Amino acid sequence: MEFTTGASSLLLGLLLPLLFSVDAVSAAQKFGINYGQIANNLPDPTQVAGLLQSLNVNKVKLYDADPKVLTSFANTGVEFIIAIGNENLQSMASNPGAARQWVSQHVQPFIPSTRITCITVGNEVFSGNDTGMMASLLPAMKAIYAAVGDLGLGGQVTVSSAHSVNVLATSFPPSSGVFREDLAQYIQPLLDFHGQTRSPFLINAYPFFAYKASPGSVSLPYVLFEPNPGVRDPNTNLSYDNMLYAQIDAVYAAMKAMGHTDIGVRISETGWPSKGDEDEFGATVENAAAYNGNLMQRIAMNQGTPLKPDVPIDVFVFALFNEDMKPGPTSERNYGLFYPNGSPVYAINTGTGGVSGRTGPFDPYSGQSMFSSASRLADQGLRLRRVRAYDVWDWGGCPTRGIIPLNFLHTYHAEEKDSPTTVNE
Repeated sequence: MEFTTGASSLLLGLLLPLLFSVDAVSAAQKFGINYGQIANNLPDPTQVAGLLQSLNVNKVKLYDADPKVLTSFANTGVEFIIAIGNENLQSMASNPGAARQWVSQHVQPFIPSTRITCITVGNEVFSGNDTGMMASLLPAMKAIYAAVGDLGLGGQVTVSSAHSVNVLATSFPPSSGVFREDLAQYIQPLLDFHGQTRSPFLINAYPFFAYKASPGSVSLPYVLFEPNPGVRDPNTNLSYDNMLYAQIDAVYAAMKAMGHTDIGVRISETGWPSKGDEDEFGATVENAAAYNGNLMQRIAMNQGTPLKPDVPIDVFVFALFNEDMKPGPTSERNYGLFYPNGSPVYAINTGTGGVSGRTGPFDPYSGQSMFSSASRLADQGLRLRRVRAYDVWDWGGCPTRGIIPLNFLHTYHAEEKDSPTTVNE
């Protein structure tokens, strides 16, 4: 793909050395980014590698094992999660040789120049109705794990799979989190595998969907990490001031109910769209900036959840770029932090002081920011007004209007980010 001169100049400007605030550097080093490629106008991977290096982002998650991307990031020190598509699960489950061939072709040639640290086998497999694919997931994961070991990569590469948060039947209060009964036969042995291999359980969690489903009943400050009274778990007395942390702790509770306290939870996808259709309530530039900015501030603080305060959250933000060819509602094409030409979609807002003590918007065009000052010339007009949110929540634990039960709101996933039959690249 050929870049226009203007776009090339802008991206080159983004690659200039940056001056960071302490918080910005800390956040950049600890959060990962999902690098999707369902678009026809994205920059070359070599330019993307330079962009992410300039931002000190050192963790990237792919939806495939694109050799051009992996080659472009050689010797950068960036850690990669790469993926095997759902369409390959059944063949790998029935033929270990196919798994070994995949690893020898897509992983072995790039190590150690490119740091591949995890392979995700399938994506949101339990969100569909294909029981054959569900039954194939764990055997395929075991086949890949065996292939990784056989090829001498076991000490470097873990094996996991990403799941939608709707694998939970209940998620509030977090201490009562349980997996769906119809999935227990698949999830129990999967957890046993994670425990044995010391690999993380990956969750794709989007509080945006809960707000979109019932904006009159879900507190916007609660889903955006903005100051709010918090929701108390009556079983543990722990207080939650945001939905994402409640969802994470609900997964921990669900795993404990199946006998596992030895598995870490990692958020493989979370984000907020900057634009949506008329019925996609909350899909705005302001809310996207608030969600991602406040989340990055929490990451910079090494903050854990109320249940696991000493375990810093591990998050991969969705996504690096807006992707113009993604199917579905408008929001699906507007989760990016950047436009394809390299300019930021919005200024990052790190909150109003409730989290870090910082006041006002986190201006990506200033010298102390996640973005290069060169971007100032690209879009001088991006400035955020403070998000106005009206709290209509009954903080005793139920929506005041009773439109949707709280348990459902915490697990709601109106449109799957990635359907089981769609490859999100």
